[in-house]
Amino acid sequence: MENQLTEQELHNLAMNVVGKQLEDDGFEFMGVNSKLKKDPQFVVLKNKTLHFVIVRATSYPKDANVYDPVFMQTIKEHALKFEAKTYYAGVGLGHGLDYAKPVIKDEDYTLVFNGIQEIE
Repeated sequence: MENQLTEQELHNLAMNVVGKQLEDDGFEFMGVNSKLKKDPQFVVLKNKTLHFVIVRATSYPKDANVYDPVFMQTIKEHALKFEAKTYYAGVGLGHGLDYAKPVIKDEDYTLVFNGIQEIE
């Protein structure tokens, strides 16, 4: 394969996208974890409320906005112990010229990100 980004590199790219959004929205960063399979990725504070944000990088044909409800419920139960709100941030990543193809190092990429979704 021609220099496809690894799962960790895709995850880091997604983390950068979500981190920038959180920063722009005025969140204060309390904790950041960019290792794969370590959740939550962001623990942020806004208006004296903690927020746990789960970040997932996805690629075609998966829908970036769809999350595992059972897993997210587990995270939500954990967050409630800290009186925190729980959010999901899915970031779809694909090649710049064709979203259905993988992201290649040093080439343009396509991004699908609709913001963070609160888990009710």
